[in-house]
Amino acid sequence: MREHNELYIDGAWRAPLQGAVLELTDPATGEVTGRVALGGEADVDAAVAAAERAFVSYSQTTAEERIELLERILVEFDRRAEDLAQAVTAELGAPLSLARGAHVPTGRVQVATAIEVLKTYAFTELRGETEIRKEALGVAGLITPWNFPVLQPTGKTISALAAGCTVVLKPAQLTPYSAVILAEIMDAAGVPAGVFNLVNGRGSVIGGTLSAHEGVGIVSFTGSAAAAEQVAVAAAPTVKRVTSELGGKSPHILLPDADLGIAVNTAMTWLMSMTGQLCSAPSRTLVPRERMEEFLSVLVPAVEALKLGDPRAEDTTMGPLISAEQWNTVQRYIRQGLDAGARLVTGGLGKPEGLEAGHFARPTVFADVDNTMTIAREEIFGPVMSVIAYDTVEEAIAIANDTPFGLAAYVTSADPTAARAVAERIRAGYVLINDAEFDWSAPWGGYKQSGNGREFGPDGMSEYLETKVIRSS
Repeated sequence: MREHNELYIDGAWRAPLQGAVLELTDPATGEVTGRVALGGEADVDAAVAAAERAFVSYSQTTAEERIELLERILVEFDRRAEDLAQAVTAELGAPLSLARGAHVPTGRVQVATAIEVLKTYAFTELRGETEIRKEALGVAGLITPWNFPVLQPTGKTISALAAGCTVVLKPAQLTPYSAVILAEIMDAAGVPAGVFNLVNGRGSVIGGTLSAHEGVGIVSFTGSAAAAEQVAVAAAPTVKRVTSELGGKSPHILLPDADLGIAVNTAMTWLMSMTGQLCSAPSRTLVPRERMEEFLSVLVPAVEALKLGDPRAEDTTMGPLISAEQWNTVQRYIRQGLDAGARLVTGGLGKPEGLEAGHFARPTVFADVDNTMTIAREEIFGPVMSVIAYDTVEEAIAIANDTPFGLAAYVTSADPTAARAVAERIRAGYVLINDAEFDWSAPWGGYKQSGNGREFGPDGMSEYLETKVIRSS
Protein backbone atom coordinates (compact mmCIF):
# COMPACT_ATOMS: atom_id res chain seq x y z
CA MET A 1 0.00 0.00 0.00
CA ARG A 2 1.39 3.39 -1.03
CA GLU A 3 0.76 6.26 1.38
CA HIS A 4 1.65 9.74 0.13
CA ASN A 5 0.09 12.15 2.60
CA GLU A 6 2.22 15.21 1.87
CA LEU A 7 2.99 17.69 -0.89
CA TYR A 8 6.50 18.80 -1.83
CA ILE A 9 6.77 22.58 -1.41
CA ASP A 10 9.80 24.81 -0.86
CA GLY A 11 12.21 21.90 -0.52
CA ALA A 12 10.22 19.95 2.09
CA TRP A 13 7.39 17.46 2.40
CA ARG A 14 4.46 19.04 4.19
CA ALA A 15 0.82 18.30 4.89
CA PRO A 16 -1.67 20.11 2.63
CA LEU A 17 -3.02 23.40 3.93
CA GLN A 18 -6.37 22.38 2.48
CA GLY A 19 -7.60 19.49 0.40
CA ALA A 20 -8.48 15.83 0.80
CA VAL A 21 -7.17 12.29 0.36
CA LEU A 22 -7.65 10.30 -2.84
CA GLU A 23 -7.79 6.51 -2.79
CA LEU A 24 -6.30 4.91 -5.92
CA THR A 25 -7.02 1.47 -7.33
CA ASP A 26 -5.15 -0.94 -9.60
CA PRO A 27 -6.62 -0.67 -13.14
CA ALA A 28 -6.02 -4.40 -13.63
CA THR A 29 -7.76 -5.64 -10.50
CA GLY A 30 -9.76 -2.83 -8.95
CA GLU A 31 -7.94 -3.34 -5.65
CA VAL A 32 -6.82 -0.33 -3.62
CA THR A 33 -3.11 0.42 -4.15
CA GLY A 34 -2.65 3.58 -2.09
CA ARG A 35 -3.74 7.00 -0.96
CA VAL A 36 -2.48 10.38 -2.05
CA ALA A 37 -2.97 13.81 -0.51
CA LEU A 38 -4.80 16.34 -2.67
CA GLY A 39 -3.94 20.00 -2.23
CA GLY A 40 -6.07 23.10 -2.63
CA GLU A 41 -5.76 26.73 -3.67
CA ALA A 42 -3.79 27.65 -0.54
CA ASP A 43 -1.22 25.00 -1.39
CA VAL A 44 -0.84 26.39 -4.91
CA ASP A 45 -0.31 29.85 -3.42
CA ALA A 46 2.40 28.48 -1.12
CA ALA A 47 4.11 26.60 -3.93
CA VAL A 48 4.05 29.58 -6.31
CA ALA A 49 5.37 31.88 -3.58
CA ALA A 50 8.25 29.45 -2.96
CA ALA A 51 8.96 29.24 -6.68
CA GLU A 52 8.94 33.03 -7.01
CA ARG A 53 11.44 33.38 -4.18
CA ALA A 54 13.69 30.72 -5.65
CA PHE A 55 13.47 32.23 -9.14
CA VAL A 56 15.39 35.33 -8.04
CA SER A 57 18.61 33.35 -7.61
CA TYR A 58 18.00 30.25 -9.73
CA SER A 59 17.29 32.28 -12.88
CA GLN A 60 20.76 33.80 -12.53
CA THR A 61 22.60 30.47 -12.51
CA THR A 62 24.92 29.72 -15.40
CA ALA A 63 24.35 27.00 -17.96
CA GLU A 64 27.29 25.15 -16.41
CA GLU A 65 25.69 25.25 -12.98
CA ARG A 66 22.42 23.93 -14.38
CA ILE A 67 24.29 21.17 -16.20
CA GLU A 68 25.79 20.06 -12.89
CA LEU A 69 22.33 20.03 -11.33
CA LEU A 70 20.79 18.02 -14.18
CA GLU A 71 23.67 15.55 -14.02
CA ARG A 72 22.88 14.92 -10.36
CA ILE A 73 19.20 14.51 -11.25
CA LEU A 74 20.15 11.98 -13.93
CA VAL A 75 22.13 9.92 -11.41
CA GLU A 76 19.14 9.85 -9.05
CA PHE A 77 16.76 9.10 -11.92
CA ASP A 78 18.79 6.05 -12.88
CA ARG A 79 18.92 4.95 -9.25
CA ARG A 80 15.11 5.07 -9.04
CA ALA A 81 14.39 3.65 -12.51
CA GLU A 82 12.85 0.41 -11.26
CA ASP A 83 10.78 2.28 -8.67
CA LEU A 84 9.42 4.45 -11.45
CA ALA A 85 8.58 1.43 -13.61
CA GLN A 86 6.72 -0.26 -10.74
CA ALA A 87 4.83 2.99 -10.08
CA VAL A 88 3.72 3.27 -13.71
CA THR A 89 2.39 -0.28 -13.67
CA ALA A 90 0.57 0.31 -10.37
CA GLU A 91 -1.08 3.57 -11.38
CA LEU A 92 -1.57 3.20 -15.15
CA GLY A 93 -1.82 -0.56 -15.56
CA ALA A 94 0.84 -0.59 -18.27
CA PRO A 95 2.63 -3.92 -18.64
CA LEU A 96 5.82 -3.85 -16.59
CA SER A 97 7.82 -4.59 -19.73
CA LEU A 98 6.39 -1.46 -21.32
CA ALA A 99 7.02 0.60 -18.21
CA ARG A 100 10.64 -0.51 -18.16
CA GLY A 101 11.15 -0.39 -21.90
CA ALA A 102 9.30 2.80 -22.84
CA HIS A 103 7.83 4.89 -20.02
CA VAL A 104 10.98 5.21 -17.90
CA PRO A 105 13.55 5.43 -20.74
CA THR A 106 11.64 8.21 -22.50
CA GLY A 107 11.72 10.22 -19.30
CA ARG A 108 15.43 9.61 -18.92
CA VAL A 109 16.05 10.83 -22.47
CA GLN A 110 14.63 14.21 -21.50
CA VAL A 111 17.21 14.69 -18.74
CA ALA A 112 20.14 13.46 -20.82
CA THR A 113 19.10 15.56 -23.81
CA ALA A 114 18.72 18.74 -21.75
CA ILE A 115 22.26 18.31 -20.47
CA GLU A 116 23.57 18.15 -24.02
CA VAL A 117 21.42 21.09 -25.13
CA LEU A 118 22.78 23.29 -22.37
CA LYS A 119 26.37 22.57 -23.44
CA THR A 120 25.91 24.42 -26.74
CA TYR A 121 22.75 26.54 -26.45
CA ALA A 122 23.36 30.21 -27.35
CA PHE A 123 21.65 32.24 -24.62
CA THR A 124 23.22 35.44 -25.99
CA GLU A 125 23.83 36.69 -29.50
CA LEU A 126 25.58 39.85 -30.66
CA ARG A 127 24.40 41.66 -33.79
CA GLY A 128 26.83 44.51 -33.99
CA GLU A 129 26.23 46.57 -30.86
CA THR A 130 22.93 44.85 -30.17
CA GLU A 131 22.84 42.04 -27.65
CA ILE A 132 19.96 39.57 -27.87
CA ARG A 133 19.48 37.54 -24.72
CA LYS A 134 17.35 34.51 -23.91
CA GLU A 135 16.34 34.63 -20.26
CA ALA A 136 14.25 32.44 -17.99
CA LEU A 137 10.58 33.40 -18.31
CA GLY A 138 9.49 32.93 -14.69
CA VAL A 139 7.59 30.40 -12.62
CA ALA A 140 6.34 27.51 -14.78
CA GLY A 141 3.01 25.87 -13.97
CA LEU A 142 3.11 22.35 -15.41
CA ILE A 143 -0.08 20.33 -15.85
CA THR A 144 0.48 16.79 -17.07
CA PRO A 145 -1.75 13.91 -18.31
CA TRP A 146 -2.17 10.42 -16.93
CA ASN A 147 -1.09 8.36 -19.95
CA PHE A 148 2.66 9.14 -19.73
CA PRO A 149 3.26 9.66 -16.00
CA VAL A 150 7.07 9.64 -16.25
CA LEU A 151 7.76 11.24 -19.64
CA GLN A 152 5.45 14.21 -19.31
CA PRO A 153 6.26 15.39 -15.76
CA THR A 154 9.96 14.76 -16.32
CA GLY A 155 10.09 16.34 -19.78
CA LYS A 156 8.27 19.51 -18.82
CA THR A 157 10.16 19.89 -15.54
CA ILE A 158 13.60 19.35 -17.04
CA SER A 159 12.98 21.76 -19.92
CA ALA A 160 11.90 24.44 -17.46
CA LEU A 161 14.83 23.85 -15.10
CA ALA A 162 17.29 23.85 -17.99
CA ALA A 163 15.97 27.25 -19.04
CA GLY A 164 16.41 28.66 -15.53
CA CYS A 165 12.74 28.64 -14.57
CA THR A 166 11.31 27.35 -11.31
CA VAL A 167 8.47 24.86 -11.32
CA VAL A 168 5.12 24.00 -9.77
CA LEU A 169 4.09 20.59 -11.08
CA LYS A 170 0.49 19.38 -11.02
CA PRO A 171 0.45 15.74 -12.19
CA ALA A 172 -2.66 13.90 -13.31
CA GLN A 173 -4.95 12.95 -10.44
CA LEU A 174 -5.08 9.31 -11.58
CA THR A 175 -1.30 8.82 -11.86
CA PRO A 176 0.50 10.65 -9.03
CA TYR A 177 2.86 7.88 -7.89
CA SER A 178 5.52 8.57 -10.53
CA ALA A 179 5.40 12.30 -9.80
CA VAL A 180 6.00 11.67 -6.09
CA ILE A 181 9.11 9.67 -7.00
CA LEU A 182 10.18 12.50 -9.32
CA ALA A 183 9.95 14.89 -6.35
CA GLU A 184 12.04 12.49 -4.29
CA ILE A 185 14.59 12.43 -7.11
CA MET A 186 14.73 16.23 -7.14
CA ASP A 187 15.18 16.33 -3.39
CA ALA A 188 17.93 13.70 -3.39
CA ALA A 189 19.73 15.51 -6.22
CA GLY A 190 19.90 18.69 -4.16
CA VAL A 191 17.59 20.85 -6.22
CA PRO A 192 17.46 24.17 -4.28
CA ALA A 193 14.39 24.78 -2.14
CA GLY A 194 11.51 26.27 -4.12
CA VAL A 195 12.96 25.45 -7.53
CA PHE A 196 10.75 22.36 -7.86
CA ASN A 197 7.37 22.04 -6.16
CA LEU A 198 4.76 19.27 -6.41
CA VAL A 199 1.07 19.87 -5.72
CA ASN A 200 -1.21 16.89 -6.33
CA GLY A 201 -4.89 17.62 -6.68
CA ARG A 202 -7.94 17.91 -8.85
CA GLY A 203 -7.50 19.55 -12.22
CA SER A 204 -10.38 21.96 -11.72
CA VAL A 205 -8.80 23.20 -8.48
CA ILE A 206 -5.03 22.99 -8.87
CA GLY A 207 -4.89 23.42 -12.64
CA GLY A 208 -7.34 26.30 -12.59
CA THR A 209 -5.52 28.09 -9.78
CA LEU A 210 -2.14 27.66 -11.44
CA SER A 211 -3.46 28.93 -14.76
CA ALA A 212 -4.95 32.07 -13.24
CA HIS A 213 -2.15 32.78 -10.76
CA GLU A 214 -0.41 36.13 -11.19
CA GLY A 215 2.86 34.61 -10.00
CA VAL A 216 2.98 32.06 -12.82
CA GLY A 217 4.66 33.18 -16.02
CA ILE A 218 3.96 30.18 -18.25
CA VAL A 219 1.55 27.26 -18.18
CA SER A 220 2.44 24.09 -20.07
CA PHE A 221 -0.59 21.83 -20.40
CA THR A 222 -1.11 18.39 -21.92
CA GLY A 223 -4.59 16.91 -21.92
CA SER A 224 -8.01 17.29 -23.48
CA ALA A 225 -9.15 20.17 -25.67
CA ALA A 226 -11.99 20.94 -23.25
CA ALA A 227 -9.59 21.28 -20.32
CA ALA A 228 -7.19 23.32 -22.46
CA GLU A 229 -9.95 25.81 -23.16
CA GLN A 230 -10.48 26.24 -19.42
CA VAL A 231 -6.72 26.74 -18.93
CA ALA A 232 -6.60 29.36 -21.67
CA VAL A 233 -9.59 31.25 -20.27
CA ALA A 234 -8.12 31.22 -16.76
CA ALA A 235 -4.72 32.38 -18.06
CA ALA A 236 -6.06 35.14 -20.32
CA PRO A 237 -6.45 37.94 -17.72
CA THR A 238 -2.75 37.74 -16.84
CA VAL A 239 -1.71 37.32 -20.50
CA LYS A 240 0.73 34.56 -19.53
CA ARG A 241 2.24 32.24 -22.07
CA VAL A 242 0.31 29.00 -22.55
CA THR A 243 1.59 25.99 -24.46
CA SER A 244 -0.57 22.94 -25.02
CA GLU A 245 -0.64 19.47 -26.51
CA LEU A 246 -4.18 18.23 -26.96
CA GLY A 247 -4.21 14.87 -28.64
CA GLY A 248 -5.05 13.73 -32.13
CA LYS A 249 -6.67 11.33 -34.53
CA SER A 250 -3.54 10.26 -36.33
CA PRO A 251 -3.71 8.75 -39.82
CA HIS A 252 -1.57 5.87 -41.01
CA ILE A 253 -1.33 5.80 -44.81
CA LEU A 254 -0.36 2.52 -46.40
CA LEU A 255 0.81 3.36 -49.92
CA PRO A 256 0.00 0.75 -52.62
CA ASP A 257 3.44 -0.87 -52.32
CA ALA A 258 3.42 -0.99 -48.51
CA ASP A 259 5.04 -3.87 -46.67
CA LEU A 260 2.09 -5.15 -44.64
CA GLY A 261 4.34 -6.58 -41.95
CA ILE A 262 5.80 -3.14 -41.28
CA ALA A 263 2.33 -1.60 -41.37
CA VAL A 264 0.96 -4.07 -38.82
CA ASN A 265 3.98 -3.61 -36.57
CA THR A 266 3.32 0.15 -36.59
CA ALA A 267 -0.26 -0.44 -35.50
CA MET A 268 0.72 -2.88 -32.78
CA THR A 269 3.53 -0.70 -31.41
CA TRP A 270 1.81 2.67 -31.44
CA LEU A 271 -1.82 1.70 -30.83
CA MET A 272 -2.54 -1.73 -29.42
CA SER A 273 0.43 -2.32 -27.13
CA MET A 274 -0.38 0.91 -25.28
CA THR A 275 -4.08 0.01 -25.05
CA GLY A 276 -4.73 2.93 -27.40
CA GLN A 277 -3.99 5.39 -24.58
CA LEU A 278 -1.60 7.41 -26.69
CA CYS A 279 -2.33 10.84 -28.13
CA SER A 280 -0.40 10.00 -31.30
CA ALA A 281 -1.94 6.55 -31.79
CA PRO A 282 -2.46 5.63 -35.48
CA SER A 283 -6.16 5.03 -34.98
CA ARG A 284 -7.14 5.76 -38.60
CA THR A 285 -5.49 3.32 -41.02
CA LEU A 286 -5.85 4.23 -44.70
CA VAL A 287 -5.45 1.23 -47.02
CA PRO A 288 -5.67 0.91 -50.82
CA ARG A 289 -9.08 -0.58 -51.53
CA GLU A 290 -7.62 -3.48 -53.49
CA ARG A 291 -5.38 -4.46 -50.54
CA MET A 292 -7.96 -4.11 -47.79
CA GLU A 293 -8.68 -7.82 -47.22
CA GLU A 294 -5.01 -8.71 -47.58
CA PHE A 295 -4.12 -6.16 -44.90
CA LEU A 296 -6.84 -7.41 -42.56
CA SER A 297 -5.63 -10.98 -43.01
CA VAL A 298 -2.24 -9.95 -41.60
CA LEU A 299 -3.53 -7.50 -39.01
CA VAL A 300 -6.23 -9.55 -37.32
CA PRO A 301 -4.02 -12.50 -36.26
CA ALA A 302 -1.57 -10.04 -34.70
CA VAL A 303 -4.36 -8.29 -32.80
CA GLU A 304 -5.91 -11.53 -31.64
CA ALA A 305 -2.51 -12.79 -30.47
CA LEU A 306 -2.23 -9.96 -27.93
CA LYS A 307 -1.92 -11.33 -24.40
CA LEU A 308 -4.12 -9.37 -22.01
CA GLY A 309 -3.84 -9.86 -18.29
CA ASP A 310 -1.72 -9.16 -15.23
CA PRO A 311 0.55 -6.25 -16.25
CA ARG A 312 3.29 -7.65 -13.99
CA ALA A 313 3.41 -10.93 -15.89
CA GLU A 314 6.27 -11.23 -18.38
CA ASP A 315 4.06 -12.48 -21.21
CA THR A 316 1.42 -9.72 -20.96
CA THR A 317 1.47 -7.51 -24.06
CA MET A 318 -1.55 -5.28 -23.44
CA GLY A 319 -2.81 -3.88 -20.17
CA PRO A 320 -6.14 -2.46 -19.01
CA LEU A 321 -7.56 1.00 -19.53
CA ILE A 322 -6.85 3.50 -16.79
CA SER A 323 -10.30 3.62 -15.18
CA ALA A 324 -13.91 2.51 -15.28
CA GLU A 325 -14.81 5.88 -16.77
CA GLN A 326 -12.37 5.38 -19.64
CA TRP A 327 -13.62 1.83 -20.17
CA ASN A 328 -17.18 3.12 -20.47
CA THR A 329 -16.03 5.77 -22.94
CA VAL A 330 -14.38 3.17 -25.15
CA GLN A 331 -17.51 0.98 -25.01
CA ARG A 332 -19.61 3.95 -26.11
CA TYR A 333 -17.39 4.51 -29.14
CA ILE A 334 -17.48 0.83 -30.10
CA ARG A 335 -21.27 0.94 -29.92
CA GLN A 336 -21.28 4.06 -32.13
CA GLY A 337 -19.11 2.27 -34.67
CA LEU A 338 -21.52 -0.66 -34.77
CA ASP A 339 -24.54 1.61 -35.03
CA ALA A 340 -22.93 3.58 -37.88
CA GLY A 341 -22.51 0.43 -39.94
CA ALA A 342 -18.77 -0.10 -39.69
CA ARG A 343 -17.73 -3.74 -40.15
CA LEU A 344 -16.51 -5.28 -36.89
CA VAL A 345 -13.52 -7.43 -37.85
CA THR A 346 -12.36 -8.42 -34.38
CA GLY A 347 -12.98 -7.40 -30.79
CA GLY A 348 -16.14 -5.53 -29.87
CA LEU A 349 -18.10 -4.74 -26.75
CA GLY A 350 -17.48 -6.10 -23.28
CA LYS A 351 -14.49 -7.40 -21.36
CA PRO A 352 -12.26 -10.31 -22.34
CA GLU A 353 -13.22 -13.57 -20.69
CA GLY A 354 -11.60 -14.00 -17.28
CA LEU A 355 -10.65 -10.34 -16.93
CA GLU A 356 -13.89 -8.95 -15.57
CA ALA A 357 -12.34 -7.42 -12.43
CA GLY A 358 -10.14 -4.89 -14.22
CA HIS A 359 -10.75 -2.22 -16.83
CA PHE A 360 -9.81 -4.44 -19.77
CA ALA A 361 -11.21 -3.72 -23.22
CA ARG A 362 -11.20 -6.05 -26.19
CA PRO A 363 -8.74 -4.86 -28.88
CA THR A 364 -11.07 -3.88 -31.70
CA VAL A 365 -10.72 -3.37 -35.45
CA PHE A 366 -13.40 -1.82 -37.64
CA ALA A 367 -13.25 -1.97 -41.44
CA ASP A 368 -15.40 -0.20 -44.06
CA VAL A 369 -15.14 2.95 -41.99
CA ASP A 370 -16.13 6.27 -43.53
CA ASN A 371 -14.08 9.26 -42.40
CA THR A 372 -17.31 11.04 -41.42
CA MET A 373 -18.11 8.42 -38.76
CA THR A 374 -17.66 9.41 -35.13
CA ILE A 375 -15.09 6.65 -34.59
CA ALA A 376 -12.97 8.24 -37.33
CA ARG A 377 -13.43 11.83 -36.10
CA GLU A 378 -13.00 11.73 -32.34
CA GLU A 379 -10.11 10.60 -30.16
CA ILE A 380 -11.19 7.37 -28.48
CA PHE A 381 -8.09 6.76 -26.33
CA GLY A 382 -8.61 3.02 -26.40
CA PRO A 383 -7.57 -0.02 -28.47
CA VAL A 384 -9.92 0.72 -31.36
CA MET A 385 -8.70 0.97 -34.97
CA SER A 386 -10.69 2.35 -37.89
CA VAL A 387 -9.60 1.00 -41.28
CA ILE A 388 -10.55 3.24 -44.20
CA ALA A 389 -10.28 2.29 -47.88
CA TYR A 390 -8.99 4.74 -50.48
CA ASP A 391 -8.69 4.64 -54.28
CA THR A 392 -5.90 7.13 -55.01
CA VAL A 393 -2.98 8.54 -53.06
CA GLU A 394 -4.44 12.02 -53.48
CA GLU A 395 -7.62 10.80 -51.82
CA ALA A 396 -5.62 9.25 -48.99
CA ILE A 397 -3.83 12.53 -48.30
CA ALA A 398 -7.14 14.38 -48.34
CA ILE A 399 -8.67 11.91 -45.87
CA ALA A 400 -5.59 12.10 -43.65
CA ASN A 401 -5.88 15.89 -43.46
CA ASP A 402 -9.67 15.85 -43.01
CA THR A 403 -9.52 16.11 -39.23
CA PRO A 404 -9.52 18.92 -36.68
CA PHE A 405 -6.31 17.43 -35.26
CA GLY A 406 -2.75 17.39 -36.51
CA LEU A 407 -0.46 15.79 -33.95
CA ALA A 408 1.12 12.81 -35.69
CA ALA A 409 0.90 10.66 -38.80
CA TYR A 410 2.42 7.49 -40.20
CA VAL A 411 3.33 6.42 -43.73
CA THR A 412 4.33 2.95 -44.90
CA SER A 413 5.85 2.42 -48.36
CA ALA A 414 8.59 0.44 -50.08
CA ASP A 415 9.61 3.67 -51.81
CA PRO A 416 11.23 6.10 -49.31
CA THR A 417 10.99 8.99 -51.76
CA ALA A 418 7.25 8.47 -52.31
CA ALA A 419 6.71 8.09 -48.56
CA ARG A 420 8.52 11.35 -47.81
CA ALA A 421 6.54 13.17 -50.50
CA VAL A 422 3.31 12.07 -48.80
CA ALA A 423 4.67 12.89 -45.34
CA GLU A 424 5.45 16.44 -46.44
CA ARG A 425 1.81 16.97 -47.41
CA ILE A 426 0.25 15.72 -44.18
CA ARG A 427 -0.59 18.54 -41.78
CA ALA A 428 0.81 17.01 -38.62
CA GLY A 429 3.63 17.88 -36.28
CA TYR A 430 5.40 14.52 -36.37
CA VAL A 431 5.39 11.90 -39.15
CA LEU A 432 6.96 8.45 -38.84
CA ILE A 433 7.87 6.60 -42.03
CA ASN A 434 8.11 2.80 -42.12
CA ASP A 435 7.94 2.40 -38.36
CA ALA A 436 11.11 4.45 -37.85
CA GLU A 437 12.50 4.70 -34.34
CA PHE A 438 10.95 7.62 -32.47
CA ASP A 439 13.27 10.52 -31.63
CA TRP A 440 12.28 11.67 -28.15
CA SER A 441 14.57 14.70 -28.35
CA ALA A 442 12.93 16.11 -31.49
CA PRO A 443 10.23 18.84 -31.26
CA TRP A 444 6.90 17.37 -30.18
CA GLY A 445 3.58 19.13 -30.80
CA GLY A 446 0.85 19.49 -33.35
CA TYR A 447 -1.06 21.50 -35.91
CA LYS A 448 -4.62 22.79 -35.62
CA GLN A 449 -6.53 21.64 -32.53
CA SER A 450 -3.67 19.43 -31.41
CA GLY A 451 -2.28 22.44 -29.57
CA ASN A 452 0.46 25.02 -29.83
CA GLY A 453 4.12 25.16 -28.86
CA ARG A 454 6.63 22.32 -28.79
CA GLU A 455 8.15 20.05 -26.17
CA PHE A 456 11.42 18.11 -25.83
CA GLY A 457 14.98 19.05 -26.73
CA PRO A 458 16.09 22.62 -27.50
CA ASP A 459 12.65 23.57 -28.84
CA GLY A 460 11.02 22.48 -25.61
CA MET A 461 13.47 24.47 -23.52
CA SER A 462 12.96 27.55 -25.69
CA GLU A 463 9.29 27.69 -24.68
CA TYR A 464 10.47 28.65 -21.16
CA LEU A 465 12.70 31.51 -22.37
CA GLU A 466 11.92 35.17 -22.94
CA THR A 467 13.80 37.43 -25.38
CA LYS A 468 15.51 40.61 -24.24
CA VAL A 469 17.40 43.12 -26.40
CA ILE A 470 20.18 45.33 -24.95
CA ARG A 471 21.43 48.01 -27.30
CA SER A 472 24.64 49.90 -26.60
CA SER A 473 25.73 53.16 -28.17
